[in-house]
Amino acid sequence: MKLRRLLRHLWHSPRALRRTFPPSALRAIEEAVREVESRFSGQLRVVIEGALDLHHLWRNVSPRNRALELFSSLRMWDTEHNNGVLFYVLVSDRSIELVADRGISGRVAPEEWERICNLVAKEYARGNFAEGTLAGIRALGNLLALYFPRGERVSPNELEDRPVVLEKGVLLEEKKNPEP
Repeated sequence: MKLRRLLRHLWHSPRALRRTFPPSALRAIEEAVREVESRFSGQLRVVIEGALDLHHLWRNVSPRNRALELFSSLRMWDTEHNNGVLFYVLVSDRSIELVADRGISGRVAPEEWERICNLVAKEYARGNFAEGTLAGIRALGNLLALYFPRGERVSPNELEDRPVVLEKGVLLEEKKNPEP
């Protein structure tokens, strides 16, 4: 475990996460998810985690492995058509991970996922977390609409559109998107 990463995560606070993703940004993300899901036959879930807890840091869990863990714990694999996609943000690492269920992952080239992650990472490098996340959600929606258009058969909204907000593994109240 690198000391620099450890300190970055330990010093991160719920207050810093609220500044990075204020309630207005969380509402915009929820709306973007709703809009994107209206154009493709799948389910999108956004998880924003400020920092990892000591348990995950001690085990040196990578952002990818944490995203896979959350994909499972949120039961994203349990959609009717195996068409869930997790958009995971780990703020302390400035990391983005996209995890797609088996109904989607085999049809989209890894380069396409990487292109979206790079788009988001450029905005994050500028400190534009909310804007980068929204740009990534829209790009993801455009990509998935090509491969999995909505069509006549409308899938029910199986997964919550509201982003899940975590700080060191603890669900924060901001998930309710209170008014400013």
